[in-house]
Amino acid sequence: MPPEVTSEVRERAARIKLVLMDVDGVLTDGKYFHVPNPDGGLFEVKLFDSQDGIALQWLHRTGIKTGLISGRDAQATRERARSSHMAYCYMGNTEKLPIFHEILADSQLSTEEIAYVGDDLTDAILMRRVGLSVAVANATPEVKGCAHYVTRAPGGSGALREATELILDAQGKWQDIMRHYEVVS
Repeated sequence: MPPEVTSEVRERAARIKLVLMDVDGVLTDGKYFHVPNPDGGLFEVKLFDSQDGIALQWLHRTGIKTGLISGRDAQATRERARSSHMAYCYMGNTEKLPIFHEILADSQLSTEEIAYVGDDLTDAILMRRVGLSVAVANATPEVKGCAHYVTRAPGGSGALREATELILDAQGKWQDIMRHYEVVS
C-alpha cells in the first residue's frame, strides 16, 4: 500500500521519469560477504530484497527508468542491474556528482524528473539536486535531513518498494499494478 505523503511530495513524485539509487544500505542492508571462489580469490555476496526486485520490474514496465551509482564494484550488483533492466549502472564511484551530470546529459531529463534513493553522506550531494530525494529508514541523520521523504522500511528490506509505490501512486499507475494482480477490479 503506497504511503501517505504530503501534497508537495506527491507532486514531486508525479514528475519522476528516472529513479537513481545507491546500492549498499539501499538495495541491501549494507552488509556484504566475501566468499572464497574456486580460483583462490574472493567473491562478494550481497543479499537483495525480493520486494525491491519486483518494484524495479514495475518501474521498468511502467516506463520509469532506473539506475544505480555505487561506491563498490561487485558482480552481484552488476547482475542485479542487468536482471532489473536498469538503464544506468555505475560502480566503484564514491564521487557521485560527475556521474550524475553524465546521466543528466545522456537521459535528457531535468533534475525535477529524477528521484534519488540514498542512505549515506556520499548520497547527500545528489539528493540536494533531484526532484524527489528519498532516504531509507536507516539512513544517517544528515541524509534524512536532505530527503523529501524518509521510508518506514530500512535499506535492503523493502525501502525501494515503498518509494516505488509512492511514485507509481502519484502518477496514477498504482491501481493498474493492483488490477494486473487482480487485487482490485
